[in-house]
Amino acid sequence: MTKSKTKFACQECGYESPKWMGKCPGCHNWNTMVEETITKAPAGGRDRGMPVKQKALPLTDIDSQEEARLDTTIGELNRVLGGGLVLGSLVLVGGDPGIGKSTLLLQTCFTLAHQGHKVLYISGEESVKQIKMRADRLGVQTPNLLVVTETDLEVIEEQINQVDPFVMVVDSIQTVFHPAITSAAGSVAQVRETTAHLLRIAKSKNIATFIVGHVTKEGAIAGPRMLEHMVDAVLYFEGERHHTFRILRAVKNRFGSTNEIGIFEMKEKGLEEVVNPSEIFLAERPVGVAGSTVVASIEGTRPVLVELQALVSPTSFVTPRRMATGVDHQRVAMITAVLEKRVGLMLQSQDAYVNVAGGVRLDEPAIDLAIAVSIVSSFRDHPANPHDVVFGEIGLTGEVRGVSRVEQRIREAAKLGFKRVIMPEKSMRGIEKPADIELIGVKNIEEALDAVLRG
Repeated sequence: MTKSKTKFACQECGYESPKWMGKCPGCHNWNTMVEETITKAPAGGRDRGMPVKQKALPLTDIDSQEEARLDTTIGELNRVLGGGLVLGSLVLVGGDPGIGKSTLLLQTCFTLAHQGHKVLYISGEESVKQIKMRADRLGVQTPNLLVVTETDLEVIEEQINQVDPFVMVVDSIQTVFHPAITSAAGSVAQVRETTAHLLRIAKSKNIATFIVGHVTKEGAIAGPRMLEHMVDAVLYFEGERHHTFRILRAVKNRFGSTNEIGIFEMKEKGLEEVVNPSEIFLAERPVGVAGSTVVASIEGTRPVLVELQALVSPTSFVTPRRMATGVDHQRVAMITAVLEKRVGLMLQSQDAYVNVAGGVRLDEPAIDLAIAVSIVSSFRDHPANPHDVVFGEIGLTGEVRGVSRVEQRIREAAKLGFKRVIMPEKSMRGIEKPADIELIGVKNIEEALDAVLRG
């Protein structure tokens, strides 16, 4: 006999409780606790989807050859995945509705099917005719790409056994349900169980699998955080729907580096790769305008030059506003406080707005110096030198601290024709100085401002 019990699970973070609560103790969200019925199998039972037990091996006896990878022929996607799609891997793709997740995966399916691999596209949200309409728009025509609309996990497993695909896409995981679980599709129990089942299928049959995950209003993948722990790679598709650029960011990858990004441009016939993103981000940069600075940032293994803008204006509020788009607003408030204390700027009566042009988000501390230069440039209404690239971390005492991977940043700036690089003095040790660009090392903010605004 099986036993059943009732519990309440948070649909945001997965917190479980034996009784209902209005506010989740885990994520502090209201009205997210949903009742679920859990059926326990008899003791000694074994999940039929579990692989056969293997004997433990000494670490020295295990073959250390690299995993086999599939070339998707999409260079930006290969970069984010770490060099290609690993066979038997489970990749979670998240992003806002309408951002282009299904378009990217359909294009990937076509390129893999065009190479002769059998690909199965399972949709729980669109009919096969809707997928066909998108495929016609993208120019996707190949008999090796099989499409089915299904949400029952047992039926999906039967389809997988019949087709025996090389690559599989499930769009989306929130629509798939396991008939043995009584809770609704998209609940914590369903998402957790269906993902675990698909993981076992991918590993046992060596099928490279993509699953699409919905995101919450905060931008995180909906469902419990353990969903991200179960998969091999987590990719976030970012960008504004009103802009053409899309950024595919890897936040977890067991087969490659994390925080790697791929940049695409949304066009009528689908997503196209952006080979040189620095030129795209700087294409509309105004010259001779106060508050504009070019920063050299590192995203994954790639150096990217981005325009960072700031606007400082008198406030009409008791407390001045500190707003930021594309950077951490807490970081902007800290840099503003450092400018007030160490440089002597009177910013208590000024609103400060900071924006990263192009819709990209920068999180590394090397952009601190560019933020400070932009704020001071706008406050003094004095344009920065348009031929300068700035990077460096700022400490609370006003010092400019060293950053990593300096040579890559300098080479990217020289390639795009910039004349000078203002950087931390400590980062200049032991690097090869190129002949076609001038390097200026600074110890503190005052030296950096003198070099940029008076140079």
